[in-house]
Amino acid sequence: MRARFRAVVELLLACAAVAGCAASWSAVRTTVEVAPVLKDQPVTTSVVYDPSMLLLTLLLATVAGMLAVVGIARLRRTGRAAAA
Repeated sequence: MRARFRAVVELLLACAAVAGCAASWSAVRTTVEVAPVLKDQPVTTSVVYDPSMLLLTLLLATVAGMLAVVGIARLRRTGRAAAA
């Protein structure tokens, strides 16, 4: 029973990490206006990425994947042990 509880907690933490990953990904990029290269040219826009938020996004995605794999493996093991 304790292993099953731990597996469920790991899966819940994986879901929280996915939610944090989605939230940080939405804050990663911003749009900025770039000055024209030549005179009488229109102003263009560019996308700028924040490196620290991008790193946080990648770390949260990695943690979510690891927790999901470990949690599912633990759930499967406890299910087999109960059936045997």
